[in-house]
Amino acid sequence: MCTEHSNWCCGAGMDRRDFIKTMGVVAASVSMASGELMGATGPEKAIPRKKNVPFVRGAFVYPPSEILRKEGYYSWPGSSFDAEGKQKEYVNRLKKMEDKLAMRIDMEKGSLDTDEDVNKFIHVIKNSKPDGLLLIPFKKGHWGKVIRIVEETNLPTVILATMGVLLMPHVRQIYKRPGVYMINSLDNLDAVEEGMKMIKVARWMSDARIVNINGKQIVETIVPIIGTQVRTVPHQMFYDDFKGIKNTDEVKALAKSYLQGAKEIVEPSKDDIFEAAKTYFVSKGIIKSQKADALMMNCLPGLKRPHQHVPPCMGYMNLRDEGIAMGCESDLDATLTMMLLQEFFGKPGFQHNPSVDTEKNLYFGAHCTSASKMSGVDGTAEPVILRNHAEAGWGVVPRVLFKKGQEVTIAKYLSVKKPNETPQMLIYSGEIVDCPPIPPTGGCRTNVITTLNELENVAELKGHHLILIYGNHAKQLRDFCLLHKIVPKQ
Repeated sequence: MCTEHSNWCCGAGMDRRDFIKTMGVVAASVSMASGELMGATGPEKAIPRKKNVPFVRGAFVYPPSEILRKEGYYSWPGSSFDAEGKQKEYVNRLKKMEDKLAMRIDMEKGSLDTDEDVNKFIHVIKNSKPDGLLLIPFKKGHWGKVIRIVEETNLPTVILATMGVLLMPHVRQIYKRPGVYMINSLDNLDAVEEGMKMIKVARWMSDARIVNINGKQIVETIVPIIGTQVRTVPHQMFYDDFKGIKNTDEVKALAKSYLQGAKEIVEPSKDDIFEAAKTYFVSKGIIKSQKADALMMNCLPGLKRPHQHVPPCMGYMNLRDEGIAMGCESDLDATLTMMLLQEFFGKPGFQHNPSVDTEKNLYFGAHCTSASKMSGVDGTAEPVILRNHAEAGWGVVPRVLFKKGQEVTIAKYLSVKKPNETPQMLIYSGEIVDCPPIPPTGGCRTNVITTLNELENVAELKGHHLILIYGNHAKQLRDFCLLHKIVPKQ
């Protein structure tokens, strides 16, 4: 565990297990209460976006075994390969996968053998407009039909060829083609599930809404390619809601959980902590009233004099712990990245400012909020120290102490302004070395030092406000990028 030294330890009356239980009870109560505390009125009312069930169409591509028997020559995968039996086995597993992922996977009942079969399938695809395709060839000689479907439908396509069907030239032909996730592996339906999840994530992102608290007007826009809607609402909505919230029982319960659960408290007073608890309810109320899936806010203007609200960082921590992406400083790409990573891997992200230790060739990131449940909603919370906001010098923010030795992924989706442009994603991986103490370290309150696997010189890292999550998911993200024609970068 990353270490921190302080003379004031305030968690003595409650161990971490009790703290986590208390937070769970508080979260349940505030989830119900937030909608009652914050109601939308007038022009703030929002119409929900339709949530479509992710839809994949698929087909097995091979000739009936009876035809091969009559011909007397099978080629790969060979005379002992039971294509029809294998299809039944796969279909049964795909049905279970469909239920698990809560999506539609419609496979053709027979197999695609002739050119006419392929013509009909392509026609169906163009008319039904699924979110993606699943193609499973059981005959080396039918590989050209698979290529034709990929090229003529131009949809995200997952291909599974079990071992012994294709040769290396076939695999190389499409393995790195944008729009395709090619799996050449023995009965690897687990990899297919990963591909289905990639399609599901993209569908969810295209149906999602971010509420953006910034400026003075209500504006709705769609992010090109990824399709996420951004509904911008005025700062005044947050200011008014914060000023209107009272010290309810729910607010008191959340504040008490901060007081009793913190590993240490450095600058904040008890009153500061009660004020900080209100930001959870304000933020969640706005998410609910705006029918949003995530929130981002230009949070710094309200912290300057005259103060409009306290730092919202504690509320951000709780909401990220609940699986809701919360973006700092209205950074769209950071918020999109947190949404994508949360939906794909079930883990919240740590948005941060990047820096580097040039002499040790190590990465440094810091910000004044983070999720504490970095392993996911059902995971154990990391220790939290309560500090004031580093740059504003007041309020309450969490200093989350990440696990030393934990593998991590650091990424950022780079959106585009026009539909004919190509989005990119920065992708790095590494291991947590430390969370250096403050002081002597400067910068924001939650910080981390990591190695980076992809760069010989860490100073060459690109981007700002990157997102860190637990676990090495770099390969999965690169596969996701390839499937959805996003250019992975380092």
